[in-house]
Amino acid sequence: MDHDAGDRRSPAKRRVILEAAARLFLSEGYARVSVDTIAAHAGVGKQTVYRHFGNKERLFLAVIAEARAAASDVPGGSPPMRPTGDPVADLQQVGERLLRVVLSPTVAALHRLTIAELTHHPELQQSWRETSSDTILEEAGRYLESAGAVGTLTVSDAARAARQFVLLVATEGRMRSLHGTQPLSDAEIREIARQSAELIVAAHRPAR
Repeated sequence: MDHDAGDRRSPAKRRVILEAAARLFLSEGYARVSVDTIAAHAGVGKQTVYRHFGNKERLFLAVIAEARAAASDVPGGSPPMRPTGDPVADLQQVGERLLRVVLSPTVAALHRLTIAELTHHPELQQSWRETSSDTILEEAGRYLESAGAVGTLTVSDAARAARQFVLLVATEGRMRSLHGTQPLSDAEIREIARQSAELIVAAHRPAR
């Protein structure tokens, strides 16, 4: 019987499980880590892990989401967008914050781990369908939708344009940083974000 059976969904237990899982996944790989091992390192029963996360795959997705959230809140990180009226400058703000998330050490390491495991665990690809955190993707979508509404840009599908933008930014950042193994300078982050913003804005400029 699980010795944690009386503790159905403790936030503290969830936290220690996530921390243990992140350490183990990054040190041992996805395939070599069992739920039993994660539970032992977290000091909880296996059924507690299942109650909180359902299965190992969902736990892995939760670890990624937690790493993204933590990277979004790092001191000195870019604040939420402050619109200037210049679409390139505004999207650049979003792109810079996105890069600081996807290239943060833990998020980048989890992405490299996912790539290494895809041959045997293709289901993990789902975890990176959306390259950014949902918050950043939604922010870009809302901005592009509002820019289309006021006529600054011509945007027929704001969600698609936002997805294209974050993919441009994240893919270029990962390539330039060798998937997060070579840190980028602030100047490089600004350059990637601005160039990606310029491409999206050029594709959606109203016809003169």
